[in-house]
Amino acid sequence: MVGYTESISDPSYCGQILVFTYPLIGNYGIPVTSTMNEQGLLKHFESDGIALQAIVVSDYSHHYSHHDASQSLQDWLIEHEIPAITNIDTRELTIKIRDQGAMLARIVIDEDIDFYDPNKVNLIDLVSIKEPITYGSGKYKIVVIDCGTKNNIIRRLLDLDTTVIRVPWDYDYHSNIDDYHGIVVTNGPGDPNFCSATISYLKESMGRKTPIFGICLGHQLLALAAGAKTYKMKFGHRSHNQPTFRESNNRCYLTSQNHGFAVDFKSLPRGWRESFKNLNDDTNEGIEHESSLFFSVQFHPEASSGPKDTENLFNKFIDTIQKSEEGLA
Repeated sequence: MVGYTESISDPSYCGQILVFTYPLIGNYGIPVTSTMNEQGLLKHFESDGIALQAIVVSDYSHHYSHHDASQSLQDWLIEHEIPAITNIDTRELTIKIRDQGAMLARIVIDEDIDFYDPNKVNLIDLVSIKEPITYGSGKYKIVVIDCGTKNNIIRRLLDLDTTVIRVPWDYDYHSNIDDYHGIVVTNGPGDPNFCSATISYLKESMGRKTPIFGICLGHQLLALAAGAKTYKMKFGHRSHNQPTFRESNNRCYLTSQNHGFAVDFKSLPRGWRESFKNLNDDTNEGIEHESSLFFSVQFHPEASSGPKDTENLFNKFIDTIQKSEEGLA
């Protein structure tokens, strides 16, 4: 019901047409697009731009009202040359998608256009940074492999006394960065099998026993590096409040998700266990190695604008690093 600013600026939607099922969109406008936080990241957005192809809404509000708003959603989309269409029955469209699965789409106004197929494109390369960026000056040095990272992943890490070195998806961090303590593999769009370089580097990192935390696409990449397989889902999970179950403590967590591929947990080699599963369809939502050094989740523990049920996984990652440094892991 909330969060269209964060969703539209999420790089994981690269190449996609985003359909908002909440009927009224645009009512609270867009905050100032240049406001930075103390960590050097945009305060209100999940990236510096908009990577999606277009948006579809049922009813667009032409009059916004919010104390943070500086412009309308329409003006922001025009600024980034993103097409949008309103007065669409998004409920009926949702039913079609639920019946047919994810499908190619196009918005046609006057002149017919060809379908754009994002499945044939390495979308990760389009949204990843091109040169390393360093944030903060904390105790633990974390390499963040940017496959289309949301800013909130970096924000949460910096809250935990870290120095974050954000690198491109295919960057050889083994050769170019000294003395780092852990690796975070981020979210991103598209097919994880495009990231053969990332998978290769992760295999080497596991051999070196470097703590690794994977999120969303990063979950799939860690699984592939471990020797598992992934598959394309008929629908994907793209919503707030997805229920995920953790058997180890018999608890259900509400999570935010945005992915079209999933991990085939049964294809993982010995030494790995399933940490979370989705209660709607029993698909895998998390894995962890018996050494406790490597773990990943399909959902977003850094979810912005929420829910925040699993945000403590960032603390678990730092705890893993501390134990590794003390020789306890």
